[in-house]
Amino acid sequence: LGIVNGTTNYVLDQMDTTGAGFEEAVQAAQSLGYAEADPTADVEGFDAAAKAAILASLAFHSRVSASDVYREGITAVQPADMHAATAAGHVVKLLAICERAGTDDGEGISVRVHPAMIPREHPLAGVRGAYNAVFVEAESAGSLMFYGAGAGGSPTASAVLGDVVAVARNRLHGGLGPRESAYADLPTLPVGDAVTRYHIRLDVADRPGVLAHVASVFADQAVSIETVRQTLITGEDATDGTEEQAGRRAALVVSTHQATDAALSATVAALAELDVVRSVSSVLRVEAG
Repeated sequence: LGIVNGTTNYVLDQMDTTGAGFEEAVQAAQSLGYAEADPTADVEGFDAAAKAAILASLAFHSRVSASDVYREGITAVQPADMHAATAAGHVVKLLAICERAGTDDGEGISVRVHPAMIPREHPLAGVRGAYNAVFVEAESAGSLMFYGAGAGGSPTASAVLGDVVAVARNRLHGGLGPRESAYADLPTLPVGDAVTRYHIRLDVADRPGVLAHVASVFADQAVSIETVRQTLITGEDATDGTEEQAGRRAALVVSTHQATDAALSATVAALAELDVVRSVSSVLRVEAG
């Protein structure tokens, strides 16, 4: 479990601590040299996915490529998600998650990159600015965290130089680099098999029976609801430009118990089809809780 991209961590940290929107936070990162002129590789999770593949390969001695990694970026994260996370005692981070998991045929590897909410008391929640950290759960050593700068000219140059020196040392002494070592052939598991909790924000009609309709969708997919919170949408957001709409919309925030990603995806698709649901505003996984 880790934060492996300094650019996105800086952007999310700015959104969390200053209330900035996504575009504003990206511009701040660019002005400090933390983000490229085209930040796509960072904000869409490509860089983190490549790093997750390397970490999974090293940790589990099995070949994992970037194309095996499920990937979501942070472009859909909104200030409202930050407010909701704060209200729940959480913070939003772009996480790289590498897990060894049991399957019907033995063992496999789950590797995914996506934004997620984590409790503010978790060590990774305190990783601020353009810093990176990897939190490891080891069988014998317990919990370990490795922390350091993750973006900017000097940290990047230092990392590249370290890799060059390692390659040269291996060549000089006849050692094998990681990609030349013997690997197991563990399968990469589909993201639908991943199990975690979820935080779903819905824009719904504010009238009797809405909660029952929403709850029935979760029940149909065997996704257990932990908490539900409803607040009235007021002001310009509620009116959509017409007074007659005022007071008729609500924000419904649903937190679930653990469920498979496949079950949650089916739930979200069914929710979007309900007449009482105007939109599924946000879906965030809840990790390390």
